[in-house]
Amino acid sequence: MTAYILKRLLGVLPTLLIVAVLVFFFVHLLPGDPARLAAGAEADEQTVELVRRDLGLDQPMHKQFMRFIGGVLQGDFGHSIRTKRPVIDELADRFPYTFWLTLAAMGWSVVIGLGIGIVAAVNRNRWPDRLGMALAVSGISFPSFALGLLLITVFAVGLGWLPTVGAESWRHYILPSLTLGAGVAAVMARFTRASFVEVLHEDYIRTARAKGVPERQVVLKHALRNALIPVVTMMGLQFGFLLGGSIVVEKVFNWPGLGRLLVDAVEMRDYPVIQAEVLLFSMQFILINLVVDVLYGVINPTIRYK
Repeated sequence: MTAYILKRLLGVLPTLLIVAVLVFFFVHLLPGDPARLAAGAEADEQTVELVRRDLGLDQPMHKQFMRFIGGVLQGDFGHSIRTKRPVIDELADRFPYTFWLTLAAMGWSVVIGLGIGIVAAVNRNRWPDRLGMALAVSGISFPSFALGLLLITVFAVGLGWLPTVGAESWRHYILPSLTLGAGVAAVMARFTRASFVEVLHEDYIRTARAKGVPERQVVLKHALRNALIPVVTMMGLQFGFLLGGSIVVEKVFNWPGLGRLLVDAVEMRDYPVIQAEVLLFSMQFILINLVVDVLYGVINPTIRYK
């Protein structure tokens, strides 16, 4: 397995290089002049030109790209145009908030999604199945920003139970994590149901039932492990999407994470921050997929890596 992991890690390098090239050129296609935004609306052309020279934006595109790649290889993503701080410090300050929010959302969505999916599969074509799938479809269909505003209206404005801005305590995580995880829980429920329905029709399940094994043991011991393999794949992908897709939720709840940082960077044409965040999200997806592949061997020891 060690050789497999090293091989996969080496394959990360060309992928990140392609992502770096694409994000660099697409970011520079964004409308607006970052030098003008950094200098201010009242600045004259001479001041704007000085700012442009200070940021290195007056150089040819290929020289800017080589400077960007050279910095990335040394772990230096430059300085934020907006705050003048090193980009790596900006990311380090914001990453924990997004990570813990994503972890909280993933935790409860996995528990609820797996529970609804298993119950729906065991009670296929009966009312628990129909109710669970109706909730799942509703969760997928409801936009996250609309759900966030609804939760704020009910639990913060109406009842006054929970805060809506900031991340000072565990109570601040409740509404954003519910909003962020609702869609994942819905997808998890549907995916788990489909996987369990398929596994419950296998011969070894029928044999276990014929031997008089209790239904609870059949579901949790015999069916769960085999049904989890495709579910774990989906969980890994969803976790990556949550890390990179918390932008809307963070904006709604004014959450001090990477999502809001990216929105602010796009508004200010803060090229170094945008480039660094996209590379970070890409790396997260790659590493999460690697972890998922390794988990296959933990769930099912018969899987071998070459």
